[in-house]
Amino acid sequence: MSEPPGAAVSLASAPPAEEPVEASSEPRTARSAAAEPPGNDTAPRPLAAQRVLPLRRPGRWIATAIVLVLVAQIAHGLVTNPFYQWDRFQYWFLRPTILDGLLITLKVTAYSAVLGLLGGVLVALGRLSRSPVLRAVSWTYTWLFRSAPLIVVLLFLYNFSALYKTLSLGVPFGPAFFTFDESRLATDVVVAVVGLTLNEAAYASEVVRSGILAVDQGQHEAALALGLPKSYQFTKIVFPQALRSITPNYVNLLINLIKSTSLVFYVSLLDLFGSAQSMGSTYPGDIVPLLLVATVWYLILTSAVSIVQFYVERYFARGATRTLPPTPLQKLRAGLRDLRARARREAAI
Repeated sequence: MSEPPGAAVSLASAPPAEEPVEASSEPRTARSAAAEPPGNDTAPRPLAAQRVLPLRRPGRWIATAIVLVLVAQIAHGLVTNPFYQWDRFQYWFLRPTILDGLLITLKVTAYSAVLGLLGGVLVALGRLSRSPVLRAVSWTYTWLFRSAPLIVVLLFLYNFSALYKTLSLGVPFGPAFFTFDESRLATDVVVAVVGLTLNEAAYASEVVRSGILAVDQGQHEAALALGLPKSYQFTKIVFPQALRSITPNYVNLLINLIKSTSLVFYVSLLDLFGSAQSMGSTYPGDIVPLLLVATVWYLILTSAVSIVQFYVERYFARGATRTLPPTPLQKLRAGLRDLRARARREAAI
């Protein structure tokens, strides 16, 4: 006798029968755990009471201790050694002679930095030009002034009047329209600025050229596809993107330029170092305090340039990074906020 269709039930498709579960195999709930006596060590600790111990790094602690000991010894020697004469350092630090030399240093640095950057841009464009003459002249200029020591360039310009007593403008190999007396034109400040500018432009040209070459080739191709003029491509597209990589390298040159101004003392210009050196010749007992005064002022100038560098780099990083790097004040606030959060977690435990 056959069963009607649909009435047959397959054993394979039937759900398996549930086996009885013993009471002892049930998971322990929070209520059962709470019912256990407090002396039982098998009770699990709550998640809030569990603490992850950081990995121990003894090498880092040893290195930190050694560095702190060395820093403490150096600071103790600076404070307690009478040879430094900190009372004389305080006397000379804001003297009018030192401040006048500082103003000359700032003036020479400012002129040389601006003119050196402009000259570096022109030389870099000459290196990247399709004209073989411009490429050869630009390469020769960079090779010459990167090879010659700065002190040689300054002394050569200082004695330039011995070679050319007058300078003139006019037709090449023909009559002169304007004539200048080189001895009146080349003052001490002019000689210092020209010498530092020539040296700075040679190094700045390589920095600018590397920044231009760092711009993606697709930016150049996109500008060409739009039919933009060459000058517009450079000023609006290429150079603003190149400044992101030019800025840190050129700031290094600027810091080196600030320190290089100490060489203008050898062309009879009393800058910051020259003023300290001349006062040291007058007061031989104060040579060390005067050198410390000049060193601290150079530290202040280079630190100010480094602060400006941070904000300039942060400005040009707007289109290249998703989030701007935090400022020192923002880092301080974040550190205090993390410290308070850590203290609250420790108090809760």
